Amino acid sequence: MKKTIATLLAGTAILASGQAALADGHIEEITVAYFLEWPLPLYEAWANGEFEEAMGIDLNWVSFETGTAMSAAMASGDVQIAVSQGLPPFVVAASAGQDLQVVDVAVTYADNDNCVVRSDLEIDADNASELSGRRVAVPLGTAAHYGFLRQMEHFGVDLASLDIVDMAPPEGAAALSQGAVDFACGYGGGLTRMLEYGNVLLTGEEKTELGILVFDVISAPAEFVAENPDLVAQFVAVGQAANERWNSGEGGDEMLAVIAERAGMDLEGARAAISTMGFPDADTVLGETWMGGGMSEFMLGVANVFVEAGSIDSALSSYEDAVNPGPLSAAAN
Repeated sequence: MKKTIATLLAGTAILASGQAALADGHIEEITVAYFLEWPLPLYEAWANGEFEEAMGIDLNWVSFETGTAMSAAMASGDVQIAVSQGLPPFVVAASAGQDLQVVDVAVTYADNDNCVVRSDLEIDADNASELSGRRVAVPLGTAAHYGFLRQMEHFGVDLASLDIVDMAPPEGAAALSQGAVDFACGYGGGLTRMLEYGNVLLTGEEKTELGILVFDVISAPAEFVAENPDLVAQFVAVGQAANERWNSGEGGDEMLAVIAERAGMDLEGARAAISTMGFPDADTVLGETWMGGGMSEFMLGVANVFVEAGSIDSALSSYEDAVNPGPLSAAAN
């Protein structure tokens, strides 16, 4: 696992020199990373051109399969803002020396990220110890990876006994359906397909009670944020406005249809997925639980889990500098 993550993050400590040219007044276009099969309210704002109107520049949206790939793309200067990057891949990158910052919380989704055991094995929470020695598909360095580590710790399953294969959720779902793995971990559409062939060990509520929080962030290279604070503030402001429309019920099915189209999903699939998601408002995100201190403390906890699992070499002493409430504060005001 450590080798795979190191490969994905090779060179992430230094951003491309061209990044410095991306300062206010000198940008015509930026690239935004996002996930397919991950329906977020801000996709409607994307479809309607609201980001371009607010920011005065073009946005090039590029889909990714994992948050680790987003980190690598930001390190190379190919991506300026990542939408809905999982917190664990963010922490992995930051721990490796990549200077990234969280500028908002994109979504919470305890029930939309989990591990699924093949039905024919008849393994559940009561006999989870029988997972020892099994083969599992995990997208390394992602939120699903963190959840997997915490669940195995909870059930007392020795990681050294497992055959862990690095697979993106769609690939893990395919492997599970073919019997190539005994269980698989993932999120979004991949998790939905996994559930056709197996069962979860813990519900979202049970995971939350154990302190296994699951949320994604909007992140960006620290240098880009420092040089373009107004652009970043405008971006999160548009995203928050879309969240407000969705949370209020104002958008309804018309809004959901646009979100589904941009996420590459059918309407009912998007409805099922988004029903498991939460979109906190700016005041909540700026509060103590999140950007007011709780988030950086949680990052340290995530990093320590990865260190103990041997997935990363070391954690930072603090992740306070990796959380920047400035753009969201400006947007809220």
